[in-house]
Amino acid sequence: MDRAPPLPHDLHATYSRQRAACLAEPYPEWATRRDRLRRLLELLLEQQQRICEAVRADFGQRARAETEVLDLVPSLASLRHALRHGRAWMRPRRARPSIWFRPASAQVLPQPLGVVGIIAPWNYPLYLSVAPLASALAAGNRAMLKLSESAPNFGSLLTELVAARFDADELAVFTGDARQAAAMTTLPLDHLLFTGSTAVGRQVMAAAGPRLVPVTLELGGKSPAVVAPGYDLRLAAQRIVYGKLVNAGQTCVAPDHVHVPRAQLQDFAAACVQAARAMYPEGLRGADFCSVVDRRQYERLLGMLEQARAAGVPMVPLFAGPQRLDDAHRLAPVLLLDPPATLRVMQEEIFGPLLPLLGYEQPARLLQHIAEQPRPLALYWFDDDPARVDHMLRNTHSGGVTINDTLMHVAQEELPFGGLGASGMGHYHGSWGFDTFSKLKPVLRQRRLSGAALLRPPYRPAVVRLIEWMKRWA
Repeated sequence: MDRAPPLPHDLHATYSRQRAACLAEPYPEWATRRDRLRRLLELLLEQQQRICEAVRADFGQRARAETEVLDLVPSLASLRHALRHGRAWMRPRRARPSIWFRPASAQVLPQPLGVVGIIAPWNYPLYLSVAPLASALAAGNRAMLKLSESAPNFGSLLTELVAARFDADELAVFTGDARQAAAMTTLPLDHLLFTGSTAVGRQVMAAAGPRLVPVTLELGGKSPAVVAPGYDLRLAAQRIVYGKLVNAGQTCVAPDHVHVPRAQLQDFAAACVQAARAMYPEGLRGADFCSVVDRRQYERLLGMLEQARAAGVPMVPLFAGPQRLDDAHRLAPVLLLDPPATLRVMQEEIFGPLLPLLGYEQPARLLQHIAEQPRPLALYWFDDDPARVDHMLRNTHSGGVTINDTLMHVAQEELPFGGLGASGMGHYHGSWGFDTFSKLKPVLRQRRLSGAALLRPPYRPAVVRLIEWMKRWA
């Protein structure tokens, strides 16, 4: 099929083309949607080696296995899940009309919104592009994808690959700096999904507001992990260390800090050291541990670390050997024991391999403290007491929860993913993503005979009596 030339730098022209295409085909049938999802799936399968290499080049060092497990596999899962279930998601959904309006019938018709904008981050550049795309394309939309300038090799490759398989009026990819991302937020899109920091999320929402563009914001925050009294410290350490060190902590749902019973703080720290060195026996010299993505992020993390050191915070290195390789912006993970709340490491989202351990005395008081904080994107609770777990679930707010592990709730296509408050708004994945990118249009079909006709003027005594009866039984 002949492809129209891509318009990689012209947001407005591409938007106009996609808008015109939506007007020409406002409700793509399943065969069309399936074809777009399959083309994207085939692209990933055929080009996976080049994709992994581009991601590695952007980070400086990132193990191929890590990119495959955390970027490629969940992207494939999102597309295959949409291909398996998309036809069913499209079907009109039956609804029951109120008894007063029978014999009318009612339904909810999922309808494509139109032109969707997606602004993806650098930390998982493939998955955080493809997962929302799977939802948007399954819902029948056209999509404009803006990739992060902090992942230029991946951005250049995906732009090339998409342009070879998609018309620009179906799916268009944009690179460029933050100015182009800002320009996308000013388009009169039908929906905009942004993944990134809370600070930038506020700017995105402010830019979209004047045009009444609905937004889904996937942000971050300081996601806590809690080890409850009596829980296996070794197992908790293994799973928390994995969640923190994978991708060098550059994960929006990484455990930001850990609350541990104060009497067990040193034992837990020792278990973390053991777990980290078992997973990464070569430490910073090994190929399995990821680099910090660029100099700016590296220096930000060093600034946090130096402030904590100057404040006298006790530190426990998780790796043996060198603790930093400045030329390659590689930073070894370190535990910070009970840092003061005033430090940057306790005020800002860390997004790197620094892990504060905080001792606590009473679980109930800790739970109250967590509930009083800005609502995080994730909460991790390690506990063998079902009653205490249930109490935690009912008395805290977070975007999602994994119990007795970290990260894993994000990889579930049958669970919605999203934040609330400072960690975002809206959600996607699976059927929830389909609904986010659809207008769930309510439809009522009235019959020739209608009970509602009994309520029309003139309001004679019989009508008044009927209204009184309705008030009692409505």
